[in-house]
Amino acid sequence: MRLKWIVTGVLGVGSLVVSGCGTPGAPQPPSLHLPQRVADLSAVRAGNQVTLMWTSPRRDTDKVALGGNVTAAICRVEGQGRGLCVAAGTVSIVPGAKGQFVDSLPAGLAAGVPRGLSYFVELKNKHGRSAGESNAAVVLAGEAPAAVVGFAAELHKDGVAMRWAAGDGGQAVRLYRKLLTAPVKKKETGPLAAPKEQTEQRLLVDSDSGRALDKAVNYGESYEYRAQRVARVTVDGQLIELPGEISAPVRVDVQDVFPPAMPSGLAAVATPASGATAAAIDLNWLPVTDRNLAGYVVYRSEGQNGSSAEWVRVSPDKPVVGPAFHDAAVQAGHTYRYAVSSVSLTGHESKRSDEAEESIPSN
Repeated sequence: MRLKWIVTGVLGVGSLVVSGCGTPGAPQPPSLHLPQRVADLSAVRAGNQVTLMWTSPRRDTDKVALGGNVTAAICRVEGQGRGLCVAAGTVSIVPGAKGQFVDSLPAGLAAGVPRGLSYFVELKNKHGRSAGESNAAVVLAGEAPAAVVGFAAELHKDGVAMRWAAGDGGQAVRLYRKLLTAPVKKKETGPLAAPKEQTEQRLLVDSDSGRALDKAVNYGESYEYRAQRVARVTVDGQLIELPGEISAPVRVDVQDVFPPAMPSGLAAVATPASGATAAAIDLNWLPVTDRNLAGYVVYRSEGQNGSSAEWVRVSPDKPVVGPAFHDAAVQAGHTYRYAVSSVSLTGHESKRSDEAEESIPSN
C-alpha cells in the first residue's frame, strides 16, 4: 500500500503539471491604440510666424498600423522653464505623412526682449488619449531685430568692403554672399588643387560696427551681398537665433583695377670688373605679396641723388618675376640710381620704390 501510494502521488503531480500547460495565461489589457510619440519636431520663425514640421508615425505604441487620421495638438511654453503648455491649435494628419503647422504669434510673444519659446506636438487617438508630447522645438519669442539700414558694398584693393548704419552693438549681423558668375576655372586635382568656390556663403559678424571686409573674392567674378541683424540667445544650452529683415541685394563686380603694393627695401650692390668678369650691379628688394602681382619693373637713372638725368626702364618688356635684378649694362667710374615698381596681371603699375644708389669703381 505504501508503494502504491507513492506512485499514485507522483502520477497526481504529473497530471497537474500537464493540465497546467494547456490552460490560458493571465488576461492581457486591450490595446489603447495610442499613436507613437513624435521625435523629430522642428520649428522655424520667420517674421511673426512659426512653422512647425514633423513626421507622423504609421503605428501605435503596440506596433499596430494606425487606421484613419490622427489629431495633432500643438502647444507652446514661454521661457526656459517647463511651465503651462498653452494650446496653439490642432491639425488632422494622415499616418506616416509630413506634418506641418503655422502658428501666428500673439502680440505679447512678438514683443519684448528675445527669449525662449518651446513648442510640443501631442498625437491623440479618437478617444483623445496620447502616448505623450513630442521633443521640444525651440525658437525665440520677442521683437525681431531692426532691419539693416544703408547697406552698401564696393570694391577695394583688399576685397569687397561693406558698410551700414551701425547698431548698438548688442546684436550680430549676418552677411550673405552669392556668386553670380561662373567661377574661374582652377586646377582641380593634385596637391596644389584650389578648393571650389561655393555659390552661396554666410558670414556672421559678432559686433554690429557697421563695417566688414570680404577678402575671399576672386577677380573676374560678380557677387551679390545682403545683410540682416540677428539676435542670439542660449536656451537650455542651445544657441537659438532670431533674424531680422534681410536687406536688398547689392551687386559688386570684382575687377583687377588696382596696382599691387609699392616695393620696399631696395638695395644695390656693385661688383667691379675682375678679369673676364664684367662689372655689374645686383639689386634686391622685399617681395610684394599681393595676389594680383605679375612682376616688377626696374628703372635706372645715371648720376648721384639730385641729378636731373632721365629715368629709363632697364628690365625686359615682361615683368621681372622675382624680387631681384642683375644689371650688367654699367660702366666703371659711373654712379647709378635705381627704383622698382610692381605690376598687376592686368598691367596696372604701382608707384616707384625709394631709390637705391651705387657706383662702379674706376679701373
